[in-house]
Amino acid sequence: MKPIERTFQEFIDAIQTASDETEFERVATRFTQRLGFRWFAYLRLIDDAPTLISSYPKSWTGRYLDLDYQRLDPVVRRARLEHGVFSWGGGIQRPTGTREQRRFFDEAMTFGISSGITVPIRGGFGRMAAFTLATDEPIAQAERLLLNARDVVLLAGLYFHTHATTRRVGSSESPAKPSILTQRERQCLAWAAQGKTVADTAILVGIAPRTVVFHLENSRRKLDAASIAQCVAEALRRGLLP
Repeated sequence: MKPIERTFQEFIDAIQTASDETEFERVATRFTQRLGFRWFAYLRLIDDAPTLISSYPKSWTGRYLDLDYQRLDPVVRRARLEHGVFSWGGGIQRPTGTREQRRFFDEAMTFGISSGITVPIRGGFGRMAAFTLATDEPIAQAERLLLNARDVVLLAGLYFHTHATTRRVGSSESPAKPSILTQRERQCLAWAAQGKTVADTAILVGIAPRTVVFHLENSRRKLDAASIAQCVAEALRRGLLP
């Protein structure tokens, strides 16, 4: 398996058990950095109301949302019109438009956001989303990745969007979740169901191995199982795992 394919497979595996904004951000950040980029951003617009999950500097995302910059953002405007993955950034492909739009892009560059790749995602009734990988490097780096890994970036964006919307990440309304197991307990059991070791699960979830053991043992007691294997089987039977 090629390194980029391995990176994508790990991303798919990890996104399966992510269930809140922090975990979605962690999974996407790891994927982004392994591809050689610095930040990611996922923006979803419903009736022009934004939901943003990103690893951009908080000072930038706070300003972006406070000033409704999604209305000016040249990348978002382009994502509304295009269907395929595209690169953007400085040089000859620097976004043009109104003075306010050019000023927006100049301001983004003061935070180091220079170029990137964006996956436009269309929804019904005017809804849209965009999944972006960004860097402080010249646009040539974005274009190289677009040339070599267009399908991987496209699929990653679609996977992220599908799981984020299914779990209503960033929404004020949360889907009903099984209360018998905590989020971490379900995550650790889900990886155990995939045959992952305690050490593997610790890396994938981002916690210490002893914490993985703690959550697995709590799950076993809650489901009255004699072993972790029986616990996994019982959790699957009850529909408690993603």
